[in-house]
Amino acid sequence: MSVQNHSKLLIVDDLPDNLRALDALIRDDQRLVFHAHSGDEALALLLEHEFALAILDVQMPGMDGFELAELMRGTERTRNIPIVFVSAAGRELNYAFKGYETGAVDFLYKPLDPDAVRGKVNVFVALDQQRRETRRQMDALEKSRREQEVLLQELNATQGELQRSLRMRDEFMSLVAHELRTPLNTLFLETQMRTLHLKRGNLQAFAGEQMGAMIKRDERQIKAMIRLIDDMLDVTRMRNGTLSVRPAQVELVGMLERVVSDLSLQAAASGCSIALAPHPPVTGCWDEFRIEQVVVNLLTNALRYGGGCNVEVRVEVEGKCARIDVIDKGKGIAPEDIERIFQPFERGARNGEPKGLGLGLYISRQLATAHGGELTVTSTPGQGSTFSLALPCDVAVSCAAVSA
Repeated sequence: MSVQNHSKLLIVDDLPDNLRALDALIRDDQRLVFHAHSGDEALALLLEHEFALAILDVQMPGMDGFELAELMRGTERTRNIPIVFVSAAGRELNYAFKGYETGAVDFLYKPLDPDAVRGKVNVFVALDQQRRETRRQMDALEKSRREQEVLLQELNATQGELQRSLRMRDEFMSLVAHELRTPLNTLFLETQMRTLHLKRGNLQAFAGEQMGAMIKRDERQIKAMIRLIDDMLDVTRMRNGTLSVRPAQVELVGMLERVVSDLSLQAAASGCSIALAPHPPVTGCWDEFRIEQVVVNLLTNALRYGGGCNVEVRVEVEGKCARIDVIDKGKGIAPEDIERIFQPFERGARNGEPKGLGLGLYISRQLATAHGGELTVTSTPGQGSTFSLALPCDVAVSCAAVSA
């Protein structure tokens, strides 16, 4: 048995010889016996240790045994410690009655009967060991209960996450079907119309400008499906850690001019325009295809959710960092939705607004991180949003690392 599990006994007597004699009677390998020569010493020990039994001499100078017992019974920490009084006075003085009044559980008279003392102490030590064992079992049960509570919480969280994943899967499949069906339906209707023209011999419908318009419409629908499939593949690659980024020297402003030009027709169809603020050339070491992908996502969102307001693109260079700001004057984003919109399959669309798969911003932020940069947003509801793509532009360092 470890020392921590030993029962502690307190004996209090002003005479050292009495302490040694009583110690010899009650000590064994599973007990720790503490000596106190006065009531004050006893109180100090009582505040420091948890005792199975206190054996108090009645007649002591200063604080006697009865006064010490009354103090013990008046304190929460010590009131439940069993007290046995020891007295050399005769039984006729009725000390026993007074002892029981002060809370004693037994009374012994000197000269002590060794067998009686050992028997009584053994009983209280056994009770103490039972109490300790019960406490250990209660502590173990409480620990087990807390562990089970934590496990239950984790199980509930896992179950909730699983249910959320299942809902997201179902929503995702529905969205993919919808997003694919729209361009496919358009292509199917176009095919039916062309078949009808051919059956009627209306070859004029395929002449010159009409044929060019058909090809452009087909191209838009096919690009929409390719973009959808690419987004899904990118998410899979990101989660598998297989997304590739191939940095090379890129001139950022020229790339932005090209992207803005490519999206000008889409902007016009939305009743607005995209303006790129003038800026000197900015060169860095990035994957041009991936940076263009991020910018297209940001501009497409600005056109989709900007409420028909014009969109502005700015380039800033601060130290060794280039920043692209895409600014719209739309409805803005609520503060509680700021981080949510960067999660996969989360969409910022409200009722009546166009919806997508909710992958664009998630992919864009992951691509920004892959370049050692970041994608952030500041927004004020009712006033619009600014999405900022920050990229390191230390060409010498970045491109040297790539070539290595």
